[in-house]
Order: sequence, then C-alpha cells, then structure tokens
Amino acid sequence: MNEGDVLKHNRESWDKQVDEGNRWTKPVDQATIRRAKNGDFEIVLTPTIPVPADWFPPLDGTKTLCLAAAGGQQAPVLAAAGAEVTVFDNSPRQLDQDRYVAEREGLQMSFVEGDMADLSVFDSESFDFVFHPCSNTFVPNVVPVWRECFRVLRHGGILMAGFTNPIRYIFDDERKENGNLEVRYPLPYSDLDYLDQEHIKQSIESGYALEFGHTLEDQIGGQLAAGFLLTGFYEDRYGESDFDPLSKFLDTFIATRAIKP
Repeated sequence: MNEGDVLKHNRESWDKQVDEGNRWTKPVDQATIRRAKNGDFEIVLTPTIPVPADWFPPLDGTKTLCLAAAGGQQAPVLAAAGAEVTVFDNSPRQLDQDRYVAEREGLQMSFVEGDMADLSVFDSESFDFVFHPCSNTFVPNVVPVWRECFRVLRHGGILMAGFTNPIRYIFDDERKENGNLEVRYPLPYSDLDYLDQEHIKQSIESGYALEFGHTLEDQIGGQLAAGFLLTGFYEDRYGESDFDPLSKFLDTFIATRAIKP
C-alpha cells in the first residue's frame, strides 16, 4: 500500500466516521458560535485541554489555515471570532460539516480538499496562523507537513499543533482496547507494518483510518528543522469518560506553539 492508497483509505474512513457520528465530526452549536462572536471561545488541539488564550494572535482579519481540521468544530469558532479562515482537509464529508456551520451562522469561510503534506495549492507566505490539531497520526511521514506549514506562513506567523506521543503505539492495547499494556511494537510505528495482524485487519475492514506513530524527533525536531521556534508546550490525555488504560498513568498527547521567525 503506497501513500496514495493511504490517503484514499483515510479519506473514505473519515467520510464514514461522519456518518457514524464520531465525536470529532459533530458541528458546534449556535450558542458556541454566539459566544465566539463576542470573543468568548475555547478550542482544543488535543483531546481535552483548551488552548491557552495567550497562545492566540489577534484574530480579527487574521488569515488562518485550519490544517486537517475539518469537522465543524474549531474552524467555525475561529471564523466567528474574526479570523479569515480556510479549512483544508482530506475528507469531503468532514469539510461538509464546516460548510453546514458556515451556512447556518452566516460565516465567511473557504474550504479546500487535499493532503496535509502537500499544500501546493497555496502560495508561500499566504497565512498568518496555522491551526493543526491532532491529525498527523494519519499520514505516513510528518516531516513534509512541517515544511509546508513553514512555507505557507508569513514571517512572524504562528503554528499551533497537537499530536500523539508515540509512546501510545508501543503497547498491545492501542488498537485492541483490551486493557493489556504489554510493550509490543517498536517506534516509529506504522499500521502498514502489521496488516497481517487480525486486529489491524478488522480495524481496516471496519473502515477505521490507518495510523502512524511518529517519533518525537520528527514531531518536535521536525518543526525545529523546518525553521520554527517553539514558544509553547503542554501535554494532555484522554478524559475519564474514555476507555483508555494508558491515560491512568501519563499524558500521551502534546500541543506546541511555534513561530516562523
């Protein structure tokens, strides 16, 4: 399976997740948009912790790219808060969720379908702000994502990113959800290396996305190598309502704020 096959499979997977009501595909309500129009909003890069308010640039008229961030959640909130938002995502059905909120609330937004590792549709230095929540776990190689983010940002522009700590992928439990925290897989992790395993087969046949556990060298070092300066960092984990044995012990998600100098 090549990268084109992965892109196609994961596009179809997230389209299916919309139909099945995955929590990351459910549009925000009208009250959330009303509050955002008054400057009162919270959005997440990781499962539970809101992005600190002081991480955001002034949003009024700020050219913002919500990268692999469709689903009718973060992007419409940023648009309601005053940003000039473009949503870029691999899933047409996820983009439809943002269109729905934009039409319902009278928000001016742009929608582009594509691969997060290839932003060639945009000119260099097109944006002031890139918002990239936990989604690069669905691409085989994350380094091109950081390079493209750097290219499309103007000098002084801000990149906010959320991503999975690869430690999640060393355990037997990550895809089976059986509570068995047995160390089993080396890093970096790729579902493509284990297509013969029954739980991976079942996951793919059920329409779930292929996943990749990128090293911290690629996630954090990749941003630095692209030219970014990191200015913020925090960790997060799944909430108490999620079945996730690992979250009882440590944070397994990371959020970073970076600037293009």
